[in-house]
Amino acid sequence: MLLGYGGDGSTGNGNHPSSRSLKDVLLLALDTATPAVTVALHDGTRVLAESRQVDARRHGELLLPAVDRVLAEAGQKLDAVSDIVVGVGPGPYTGLRVGLVTAATFGAVLGVPVHGLCTLDGLAHASGLTEPFVVATDARRKEVYWARYADARTRLTDPAVDRPADLADQMAGVPAVGAGAVLYDTVFTGVRREAPEHQSAGALAGLAALKLAAGEELLPPQPLYLRRPDAQVPANYKVVTPR
Repeated sequence: MLLGYGGDGSTGNGNHPSSRSLKDVLLLALDTATPAVTVALHDGTRVLAESRQVDARRHGELLLPAVDRVLAEAGQKLDAVSDIVVGVGPGPYTGLRVGLVTAATFGAVLGVPVHGLCTLDGLAHASGLTEPFVVATDARRKEVYWARYADARTRLTDPAVDRPADLADQMAGVPAVGAGAVLYDTVFTGVRREAPEHQSAGALAGLAALKLAAGEELLPPQPLYLRRPDAQVPANYKVVTPR
């Protein structure tokens, strides 16, 4: 069953959780862990403005203009933001770091907390599903990042990265959402095409608002890679020092 995320959502920074009034909250949410460069502004109750552009090669170029655009659409200034929410992955190394570094910079400049959320959790929340399902995103290298959920709010397993073929036996007929599920629909045969395929910062912020209000603890804003970056030092690399 699909309910739609409706703009609800998380906690933060590794501090001890406590319930929080969202009366004066203004959340700036962003995520660059997938090909979608997405930004949203959320007042604790609803999404005020949101931007999403799908371009796997232009995260750094698109993110800051998207922040400016969202703030302008909502009629807000950056210094009004009370909290930063950022998707921590899993995702490819370069794109993921763009969002995390930007979030950390905003947090430091504004003096506000930065809260991390699993990117897969944002996609799960956006799906609105009330039954067990799987979220899968494209991890490149013919692999997917994935996790199981009891419903749109409750993750059952840690995020993992695997080849779709290795998951075939356990994914047949299981409801699935996300670009990875759509890409490998011969494995994820229960793919829900009516659910969002790409990440939504509005859903991420909505999930963060729910968790903040409930006093649930969020993740620290640290990257969740699950595998080593593509660029590595060659095995026979020799350091050359001047004489």
